[in-house]
Amino acid sequence: MIIRGGTVVDTDPVAVRVADVLLNGGRIAAVGPDLPVPEETEVLDATGMLVLPGFVDTHRHTWQAGLRARRPDISLATYLEFVFGAVGPRYRPEDVHIGTLVGALECLDAGITTVVDWNHIQHTPDHTAAALDALERAGIRVVFGYCTREPDLATARRVLAATGGLVTMAIAPFGPEIVSEEAALREWRIAKELDLPVTVHMGGNGVESAERGLDFLRRNRLLGPRTSYAHGNHFTDEHLKAIADSGGALSVSPVVEMQLGFGAPVTSRAFAAGAPTGLGADTVINGPGDMFSLMRSAYAHARLDSDFTTRDALRAATVEGAKAAALDGVGTLAAGSHADLVLLRTDLPGVAPVHDAVGSVVLAMDTRAVDTVLVGGRIVKRHGRLLAENVATLLTELEESVERVTATA
Repeated sequence: MIIRGGTVVDTDPVAVRVADVLLNGGRIAAVGPDLPVPEETEVLDATGMLVLPGFVDTHRHTWQAGLRARRPDISLATYLEFVFGAVGPRYRPEDVHIGTLVGALECLDAGITTVVDWNHIQHTPDHTAAALDALERAGIRVVFGYCTREPDLATARRVLAATGGLVTMAIAPFGPEIVSEEAALREWRIAKELDLPVTVHMGGNGVESAERGLDFLRRNRLLGPRTSYAHGNHFTDEHLKAIADSGGALSVSPVVEMQLGFGAPVTSRAFAAGAPTGLGADTVINGPGDMFSLMRSAYAHARLDSDFTTRDALRAATVEGAKAAALDGVGTLAAGSHADLVLLRTDLPGVAPVHDAVGSVVLAMDTRAVDTVLVGGRIVKRHGRLLAENVATLLTELEESVERVTATA
């Protein structure tokens, strides 16, 4: 396939030009003006559109799609009780499947081609299998976070064996800030044994907890690369520098962090420390699920006390997010990268005219602008419509599932 005549917005470094993008074998073969078209190549006309790498969501509980805005003004304590005490235990594997499937399709519809799915609904092996099947069926690139209260190496090996293709795996430990050090060691040692990346909630529970968690990692020689710290609001600048120096990264969920009272998002401070920093929706129970909202929120907050730019925000949504997800070949349009792309319309009220392409993406656009989405060179959305199976039927199934799990909740 060749994508012809669009305004190409690359991210590493940020650069804007009119060019073609040639795809071959699910990867980007070349980017440049007036590229020759090999025989039997499909031509995708991108005239009047922006062509970008697909967005990367670095922290999302995808299974919660059916709980959208269910508790818009919730507190953290009430959120935890609602998720872990009220509705979470009621989720059957089929509820996990439909929630995860629709959540993944929601991502694709919004131009998010990669998601780190922090999957803390794995009550049984059947729940895990249901989530994996849904993600594969959706056709999104995903880092599947293995998360359970009773992790064991044998089960983790079986989950790893079930991944492949667009689905890779990470360990999503509860510890060290949420469970005991003994339990945390068990989780982190599984990651080390299987040579898997880690995605962990840390730094969002107060300064003392943040310090204690990092101390645990240092003492056990676990502070290292391919580790993404979700939230991190109470990490000091010194903590962030230590994470950066170790090869670690941050995942910021700006709306949910401020709404739930975690504290100020660390986006600009993490950038200043040199730590790769991505953006995540976290939960749609009380926050938005699209990257445009996340970019704007992160940008607006960061501008209060820094010179954070719209280009920084776009990088957080793409290439920086890919680094935080420990994925190569994602988040840029460099030759050899995965052909995960989004084509954005510029002919819409509230978008046109486009004077600065990056500024328009971050400040003016929303999901209306997402015309075409490709994952691994395969079109999953075209002319503003998902090409998945009957979406209306899936939404009906989701409503039926949620009606059951939220009864009296």
